[in-house]
Amino acid sequence: MKITGAEFYIVRLPKRREHTWASNTKLTIGRHVLVRLLTDEGVDGWGEAPALPTWGGANGRYYGETAETVAHLGKDHLVPAIVGCDPQHIATIHARMDAVVKGNPYAKAAIDIACFDAAGKALGLPVWAMLGGKHREGVLIAHSLGLMPIEQCVEEAQAAVADGARTIKVKTGKDARRDIEVVAKLREVLGSDVQIRVDGNEGYTTPHEAITVTRAQEEYDILLCEQPVAGLKALARVAAGVNTPVMADESAWNALDIVELDAANAAACYSLYVTKPGGLYRARQQAEIAAALGMYSDIGGSIEMGIGNAANLHLGVAMPTAWLPSVCPMTTVAGIPGPSTACVYYTDDVVIQPFRFQDGMLLPPDGPGLGVEVDMDKVKAYSD
Repeated sequence: MKITGAEFYIVRLPKRREHTWASNTKLTIGRHVLVRLLTDEGVDGWGEAPALPTWGGANGRYYGETAETVAHLGKDHLVPAIVGCDPQHIATIHARMDAVVKGNPYAKAAIDIACFDAAGKALGLPVWAMLGGKHREGVLIAHSLGLMPIEQCVEEAQAAVADGARTIKVKTGKDARRDIEVVAKLREVLGSDVQIRVDGNEGYTTPHEAITVTRAQEEYDILLCEQPVAGLKALARVAAGVNTPVMADESAWNALDIVELDAANAAACYSLYVTKPGGLYRARQQAEIAAALGMYSDIGGSIEMGIGNAANLHLGVAMPTAWLPSVCPMTTVAGIPGPSTACVYYTDDVVIQPFRFQDGMLLPPDGPGLGVEVDMDKVKAYSD
């Protein structure tokens, strides 16, 4: 089987509500690039890139991407470099992509996901099997509350828990007093059985501020403190000043970042993405190095649509140390019953079937490859 080309679609899904965080208070979610990889045997593979221009590493280490840059690099550089390759030869494909484009992991991730999907279909294997097999049946979800008023946070958290969520993730980093108060109120209302994790998205201006806020939040039993400040050194100072495990996100893009985080004692855990390292192939490398260093993870993302979310779930069940509750979307399909709030960020999707949700977990789709069937009518209807 050989790659013959690819089609790119920029798609915007309808949202249940806006979702913002400290480094993204104005841009909307849900405008992503879908890639349809074509082969000479008529086997298509689908990939997705939820690129954002505001999303990158500290101090210019990594740069934001957009739907337009992903589509441009894919069409004009990445796909031409891999035409003629077998999508099963993923190491070769990454070497060719790296030779023609430096960085831009989201553009590469979209193609990587599509290659895994096509290869899995050809082999009759689900992606999780191609990544080494299952360590768990599904991924525990964490419902994410954006930067919303406290009353709205409490109301939505209660609805998410009623739907079956067992962990609530609170976006913080813009208002220290509010960040303490919202955690206190959530703990009061939700009780002790629901886990609460906080995510500052580099929003605090100094390690001292982050330490002060986190210590106050610790009184209400938080699961972890995610990326409260920007940069490796600042993150290490926070980690030394609090009792709660610190999670790296913006500081953990690839395997090298994991090595540096460990050397600096800057984080106990990290957010493992399909996209930040450049795809499933690189994400597995990152996870294996992290595991060797004693670091564990959740499955992170940028509120993917069904295609990208399927990749998240396949990665999540295959990586042994990716056991933390994760913000994986519910993949809601209009007209099909399901949870109304828990991890529901869009009101429709381009995949035909929602994913199974049971015992607080999202399960990866069955079937070869990603296991999803794409509705081309919806791809065209939602094309931007």
